[in-house]
Amino acid sequence: MASRAFLMSCLRAEGFSRDLSPRPRYPSMPRYPKGAAAVSAIGCGNDVEAPPEDRRTAMFSVIGMTCSACAGSVEKAIKRLPGIQNAAVDVLNNRAQVIFYPNFVSEDEIRETIEDVGFEAALIEEDSKEASTLTCRLHIKGMTCTTCSNTVESALQSVLGVRKAIVALATEEAEIRYDPKLVSADQLMKQVDETGFEAILITTGVDRNKIQLKIEGVRTERSMRIVESSLQALPGIEEVDIDPILYKVSVSYKPDQTGPRNFIEVIQSTGSGRFLATIYPQGGGRESHKREEIKQYYQSFLWSLLFTIPVFLTSMVFMYIPGVNHALDTKVVNMLTIGELLRWILSTPVQFIIGRRFYIGSYKALRHGSANMDVLIALGTNTAYFYSLYSVLRAATSPNFESTDFFETSSMLISFILLGKYLEILAKGKTSEAIAKLIDLAPETAILLTHDESGNLLGESEIDSRLIQKNDVIKVVPGAKVACDGFVIWGQSHVNESMITGEARPVAKRKGDSVIGGTVNENGVLHVRATHVGSESALSQIVRLVESAQMAKAPVQKSADRISKYFVPLVITLSLLTWLVWFLSGKYNGYPKSWIPSSMDSFQLALQFGISVMVIACPCALGLATPTAVMVGTGVGASQGVLIKGGKALESAHKVNCIVFDKTGTLTTGKPVVISTRLLKNIALHEFYECVAAAEATTYNIQYLDAS
Repeated sequence: MASRAFLMSCLRAEGFSRDLSPRPRYPSMPRYPKGAAAVSAIGCGNDVEAPPEDRRTAMFSVIGMTCSACAGSVEKAIKRLPGIQNAAVDVLNNRAQVIFYPNFVSEDEIRETIEDVGFEAALIEEDSKEASTLTCRLHIKGMTCTTCSNTVESALQSVLGVRKAIVALATEEAEIRYDPKLVSADQLMKQVDETGFEAILITTGVDRNKIQLKIEGVRTERSMRIVESSLQALPGIEEVDIDPILYKVSVSYKPDQTGPRNFIEVIQSTGSGRFLATIYPQGGGRESHKREEIKQYYQSFLWSLLFTIPVFLTSMVFMYIPGVNHALDTKVVNMLTIGELLRWILSTPVQFIIGRRFYIGSYKALRHGSANMDVLIALGTNTAYFYSLYSVLRAATSPNFESTDFFETSSMLISFILLGKYLEILAKGKTSEAIAKLIDLAPETAILLTHDESGNLLGESEIDSRLIQKNDVIKVVPGAKVACDGFVIWGQSHVNESMITGEARPVAKRKGDSVIGGTVNENGVLHVRATHVGSESALSQIVRLVESAQMAKAPVQKSADRISKYFVPLVITLSLLTWLVWFLSGKYNGYPKSWIPSSMDSFQLALQFGISVMVIACPCALGLATPTAVMVGTGVGASQGVLIKGGKALESAHKVNCIVFDKTGTLTTGKPVVISTRLLKNIALHEFYECVAAAEATTYNIQYLDAS
């Protein structure tokens, strides 16, 4: 099959069609379109725009692509055909969009060309509804358990125009596919806010390049509006969004017409040198929120511990110390002791100030007819606290009532839960480290070459790699990473593309060959012209693929979500039943009186069992185990060069009993490694290693000189 595809591609390159009959390399003269369409179609005069009716857009399904290198080969093959204005291949959705002139090339010929490259292709007759949908992503703050995520997901799916909504608790993100004609991203965020959570927009789903700039030197809102007007006057600008509080400008643009360096120049020229524009720090919004949330939980736990430890000591430890015990048992009013009064005072701020987040979460959940983990915590701790409060007040007003309090139960429960929340949010933060490692594969800086109109080199400068624009010429020195996707216009070298292809052996590159951003230049200097920057780059597509995989729900996770929906009401019911059974058993002598501690009665013992059932049952473990495992699995796989398409693939992996690799070098690093040494002559080991190092350094220099 591969040899047949190779043969057909060679025949097509020589001008033969699929039926092996010769075809002309260029269309006959009568088939040329007239006027501007003819000028644009044959690639001359790009300033002249062809009439839209002369062009056609077709969408093809391409099956078999596994990486951006496959997409690049398909795109290159399509663009070689005559009459192709543009071609874009989406490896994530296995699709190719082609803009072409039907007078020069047909849809069948495009499909045959894709098949000749070695992939299955079919023309897609897109449904108008599906073609008009967008996919946006939101960051949702305040979710604590699976019930919260299910509530948000149900609220989003009830919105008119939403085709599908997925809310992931582990990543605290929502992915919504919606019809922009019926609903907007702002309305989706408002819907999330109405459920009691805060939504932050990550992407709107519109296929566009976007960059955020920080402006310094702007002092008034009028100056910000002047900057906005100056940016909107540039060609290729689609949208400008200004945040006057953070002095941040978000610009959506067409990379074929403009770029971030143009924005910085316009902003600085607008202020006559008073304004300074720089790229906004990466990950500002979500990362700062995550750090702040970790800090809040840590501080809350420390404050809770500060009050809880004395409560624990006075109720569990000091009672066995003779002198201290007598002081704590001293009566204040009637039967109210100093120890009970201290525990009441110390546990109150833990219950109502430090633990107020659980009251807020409970209110939000109950307001929308659902019950989450906060409801369980609030019920359990309030039951223990208010029963203890009743006991204390009864002791203070009655001369014969011996009280028993559970203040240590409520305060210690809140402290332990805050500790668990702190550890949980730390774990969730670490699961996204794989995404950060993928992003770090791209170099931070690049060497930009400037040329005059004749093509002569004027100079070079080091810039931020995010400032690279289309058609820029980038210099890549030996040992450096390629800063963007493009093709070589000068020089020759070997590039390590193992991060994309899995092949450990470096690939030779010379003039005309394509290179991928993030790959490593082994030797030789290359001049690369940028073709894909920003979100269009192969590395950005890999990051999006991993993010989509982490959002996808495994089949077992869907089952867990269904169970957790009824989990909290079931736990409350079981807790009440537990209390009732133990209380009735104690009242009717269902168990020996010796089971009841001396400081309790049957009612208090039953109450303690009921509280234990209510608080110890947590749906978080049920709802977080699977998504966290999926996040860790896909993230670690991506950092090792293995891309996994979601939890369904991971869940099915246990059925695999045979793996076939189609490339040599995939399982090896491509570099020899010394695993053991053996000395056949008496010599000091450190002297032997010095000789080996000297010989290796000399050999490397000789090889380098030979290669040059």
